[in-house]
Amino acid sequence: MEDLKQTENKIKVLLNRIRPYIQSHGGDFEFVRFEEGFVYLKMLGACEGCPLVNQTLEYGIEEILMEEVPGVLGVLLDE
Repeated sequence: MEDLKQTENKIKVLLNRIRPYIQSHGGDFEFVRFEEGFVYLKMLGACEGCPLVNQTLEYGIEEILMEEVPGVLGVLLDE
């Protein structure tokens, strides 16, 4: 349980470092949960419904989280 909390805290710290870049393009995101190795995010603002949202997730947010936080297997949209 403590390991899960530590992992979630690491994820949230990194997401807060990524957030200004996403916001500079009119978008935003919300951390929903970390479950079974996957980070679930809700995309907001200009990111919501954007055709490039999957690229933002896969080549931006997901790549950074998987590289920096052991145990993260991917990032998924929470619909």
